[in-house]
Amino acid sequence: MKIVSTKDNLDVLYEDNHIIVVNKRVGDIVQGDKTGDKPLSDVVKEYLKEKYNKPGNVYLGVVHRLDRPTTGIVLFARTSKALPRLNDLFKNRETQKTYWAVVKNKPKKETDTLVHYLKRNEKSNTSRAHVKEVPNSKKASLDYTIIKTLNNYYVLEVNLHTGRHHQIRSQLSAIGSPIKGDLKYGFDRSNPDGGIHLHARKLEFIHPVTKEHLVITAPVPNDTIWQSV
Repeated sequence: MKIVSTKDNLDVLYEDNHIIVVNKRVGDIVQGDKTGDKPLSDVVKEYLKEKYNKPGNVYLGVVHRLDRPTTGIVLFARTSKALPRLNDLFKNRETQKTYWAVVKNKPKKETDTLVHYLKRNEKSNTSRAHVKEVPNSKKASLDYTIIKTLNNYYVLEVNLHTGRHHQIRSQLSAIGSPIKGDLKYGFDRSNPDGGIHLHARKLEFIHPVTKEHLVITAPVPNDTIWQSV
């Protein structure tokens, strides 16, 4: 998978002097990794440099990440004042993150709270959900609600209580409802674009500097299933 954003197709959802929020596409990596592909952070820097005609390097702080096959909201800090404050918001769970996920197998309950213990496998870059605590596992909690029934799929709205590695992907897989396209967690076939139908839909938080209450929503990708939601 090699889809690299350019500043020309960057979807900016919110921007002020201290923060910038963008809508990540399938295939974008938020921060540089071993693939060497151009990260979204560099694209945002280029956008800011050009828009504001900034000389020299542009400051940008990475606050959180989304998995490469996932789409939706990514928040960056534009100042060194905002970054530690945003880090604290995420660390102390003072943000409300809402995701939409498309699954083929209907969960047994229309709405439920899932609690598992996730154990990460660095070698395979996966997390396995256990019902009971196991050595080196971390407690993971979320709630979901079925918000729409499509012809062959169900759309879930997911609210995270914790922020674990591959949490939504592994927890939904554990209840028999892997996300569409997610081969790594048990879906039977990949999506044509190499992504999965998991979208960071909404982010709610208090602005780190102005203290304004912000609710930011990301439009869904332009594909047939998402456009049916």
